[in-house]
Amino acid sequence: MHTPIQMVDLKRQYQKIKTEIDEAISEVLEHCTFIQGPQVKRFADNLQHYLQVKHVIPCANGTDALQIALMALELQPGDEVITPSFTYIATAEVIALLKAKPVFVDVDPHTFCLDLEAVSQAITPRTRAIVPVHLFGQSVDMQPLLALAEAHQLPVIEDNAQAIGCTYRFADGSAKKTGTMGLIGCTSFFPSKNLGAYGDGGAICTDDDALAEKMRMIANHGQSKRYYHDLVGCNSRLDSIQAAILDVKLRYLDQYIAARQQAANRYDAGFADIPAITVPYRAPYCSHVFHQYTILVPPEQRDALQQYLSQQGIPTMIYYPVPCHQQKMFSSLPYIAHSLKTTEWLSARVLSLPMHTELDEAQQDFIIEHIRRFFTKAYPQQP
Repeated sequence: MHTPIQMVDLKRQYQKIKTEIDEAISEVLEHCTFIQGPQVKRFADNLQHYLQVKHVIPCANGTDALQIALMALELQPGDEVITPSFTYIATAEVIALLKAKPVFVDVDPHTFCLDLEAVSQAITPRTRAIVPVHLFGQSVDMQPLLALAEAHQLPVIEDNAQAIGCTYRFADGSAKKTGTMGLIGCTSFFPSKNLGAYGDGGAICTDDDALAEKMRMIANHGQSKRYYHDLVGCNSRLDSIQAAILDVKLRYLDQYIAARQQAANRYDAGFADIPAITVPYRAPYCSHVFHQYTILVPPEQRDALQQYLSQQGIPTMIYYPVPCHQQKMFSSLPYIAHSLKTTEWLSARVLSLPMHTELDEAQQDFIIEHIRRFFTKAYPQQP
């Protein structure tokens, strides 16, 4: 008998590191440095070392990280920012919030990440930035994207909310972590992320000293010295308790990634002989850290499969049923319309299965067996 299946089992993960987490929280409570305590700097320093980046600016959440990054670029109303439509709404939302224009482009049908040809076609004299999204734990193909951006003198702001710890390999054999290749990288520490807090949290990364100082100021009411405000900023801070928790969990991030990859391998093997299922593609230029394990299934069967699995106590999610360009919030917003056929095709077919660090073989066997039963029944073998 297996334990109840969760999309993300944070309770069992916590139980394994309970002593360390409780001690970290207790340290904050003992000293009462809840805002900008030493834990925040310690975590930022340790994350800088892990990512091999010069600056990490902690902030309140991943959406704020994106907003602060774009504020630092001083976008003007009507400036165009290229980004995929097949992503969580926050990526495009912050562009519109700053009165810039999100220019939605299509994605690759295998990686679900930015289609580089589509990006090239979308660049205009009004383009001010490109925001690639490392989706579901896999990197955008950054080498050609960075070359394209450099040719047009465009900054690249990486949305790394779903792929922290992913390693990208360049053609010359060098490697860098996602979030550290563009001008700025943004990440989220939402609890379900691969490196998740026990509340909201986010961070911004850059190797640019001047830009780092500017983003620190923006995140802190535009001040570098208390009560002296040089820029219009916002109030976006990672609190000390969340920083203390994240600092503990950062020590286990590579171990967590390995557990997710092992679970993905088991899924791959279990679905290998089911023609109706397309398992996640693994690009040769990067590691895949499997924030999600997202399969493609025939659209006429997806809802029925999801309902059947739910009846068996197996949760699933659809990321994302409505792409950004079809959301009501953008219905009156003018943007340059490019072909988004792949995005719409994916939205009708994607289904994410339970994926987390505590997913055990018994649970996966149960999930795989029921998916096999569904497709055996839905697509019986011909005599």
